[in-house]
Amino acid sequence: GMAAPAALQRSVVSPAGRHTASLIFLHGSGDTGQGARAWIKQILNQDMAFQHIKVIYPTAPARPYTPMKGAFSNVWFDRYKISNDCPEHIESIDSMCRGLTDLINDEVNNGIAKNRILIGGFSMGGGMAMHLAYRFHQDLAGVFALSSFLNKDSAVYQALKRNQSALPELFQCHGTADELVLYSWGEETNKMLKSLGVSVSLHTLPNLNHELSRTEIEKLKSWIVEKLPAEA
Repeated sequence: GMAAPAALQRSVVSPAGRHTASLIFLHGSGDTGQGARAWIKQILNQDMAFQHIKVIYPTAPARPYTPMKGAFSNVWFDRYKISNDCPEHIESIDSMCRGLTDLINDEVNNGIAKNRILIGGFSMGGGMAMHLAYRFHQDLAGVFALSSFLNKDSAVYQALKRNQSALPELFQCHGTADELVLYSWGEETNKMLKSLGVSVSLHTLPNLNHELSRTEIEKLKSWIVEKLPAEA
């Protein structure tokens, strides 16, 4: 069989109280878990932290990345180009789904139920989260995708066309001034997932480029607590 993927490095924000839920945040291409955590901390002037939710920021392993002419980069998967109009590099996507499944299983082994785990991320991290949840872990609490998209003929859409079960809700944010991942790509992803039975919300951020904003992180935090409420 295939060699087990090496455990992903991670930066963790522990809950202030008893740990009853977990959140996995996947960074954008070329970043690290520590980098994503620091970026959010800079925006909020403090860590994104919760009373009962553990926040995990894993780091993608370095691999050759085609849009950078094969230079090594911390990316969740390879892409033929940064476009929604090309085939997906499914081999690298599926390989990382195995590594991230190990991360989810670590939480489950720590006593956290699948419906008490959220996964999402920024840019490529959000794309990765959608593959992971909608193709392999449909029993998660929810998915979030910030400035993210799926390719037109995504394996996610193919999987959902055959799906019968209840699906995790998707929380999406996208800036209208995004020059790297066009707002229209995020909008199209939203419409496709909605048509396939996913409960989706798309928060439009006027004049925001390919970046995170305080408004968006605050909206996300509210949604996180709504999906993972403190247990009575």
